[in-house]
Amino acid sequence: MSRLLDQPGDGLTYAEAGVSIEAGDEAVERIKEIVASTKRPEVLGGIGGFGGLFALDVAKYASPVLVASADGVGTKLEVARQLGRYDSVGIDLVAMLVDDLACVGAEPLFLLDYVAVGKLDPSRLAELVAGIAEGCRRAGTALLGGETAEHGGVMRSDDLDVAGFVVGVVERGRELGPERVRAGDVLVGFGSPGLRSNGYTLARRVLVTSDESLDEPAWDGAPHTLGDELLVPSVIYVTAILAMRTELGGAIHAVAHVTGGGIVGNVVRILPPTLDAVIDMDSFETPEIFYEIQRRGRVSADEMVRVFNCGLGMVVAVDPSGAEAAVSLARTEGVAATIVGIVRPGSGKVVLV
Repeated sequence: MSRLLDQPGDGLTYAEAGVSIEAGDEAVERIKEIVASTKRPEVLGGIGGFGGLFALDVAKYASPVLVASADGVGTKLEVARQLGRYDSVGIDLVAMLVDDLACVGAEPLFLLDYVAVGKLDPSRLAELVAGIAEGCRRAGTALLGGETAEHGGVMRSDDLDVAGFVVGVVERGRELGPERVRAGDVLVGFGSPGLRSNGYTLARRVLVTSDESLDEPAWDGAPHTLGDELLVPSVIYVTAILAMRTELGGAIHAVAHVTGGGIVGNVVRILPPTLDAVIDMDSFETPEIFYEIQRRGRVSADEMVRVFNCGLGMVVAVDPSGAEAAVSLARTEGVAATIVGIVRPGSGKVVLV
């Protein structure tokens, strides 16, 4: 301390500049038990250290390959901010992360989050982290740690952004992908009851036309508000994919997570250049909110399938011998699943009929 200036005690503080150390300490105390609820046997220690420790079970894998992904929730957070409700967007964050890992057949092991705020509100942070923890429990992954950054003087006091990073593992040689897809494969689709976390910039432009919009019915005759509809949390699909892999093994060939880019932009990612995916748009339910976006925004069908999942959250290419069992297993895991199409010879395109 002798090297610092001897200043009077009434000078400027960090809190007055926009960052509260006390609020940060309170936030950590609030979320300790929440984080602990996601603990897996491989997790060593608790939160509060400089790094999270995870002991990979190397006996379980002959040649483990680690798989990592990073993502956020996007402008769905703006709906949460307007409504002051952050209990479900944490589930969305986990879904966006772990379901990307599912596309290569990986089991999610642990997740880290990063939260940036204009002013740290410990209760709001605890609400957000509770949602992340709930998503982690549903996915069977550990919330290993994270970072909360208070950006006083840079972000508005009620601004909040969240991102996450997940690490998983898959046995080398068992990775899913387009190289496994064959002509004749059946496409199994997983239903999505809402928008998940994609296309919200367009959805908000069309639907949120005033401060009162979120309190109005989601569409004429809807039993719930637009705000409720736009905050429907994403279904987490990874447990269904892992169950299908356990029971059906090599019959599961590839998985497309239908996120940004819509049906067309994501299903094409599991196709080799000599095959097409033909999807019957009448084979799965499209929730009313998508039609409402079309009606109010005069959005074309082509634009809808390039932006939104339109009710199809995930597409799985399965050997015909395992298709019915795949549907049954997904439903057992609580996921609405149907056969939505087939793979045929072609030129690497998604054909919607």
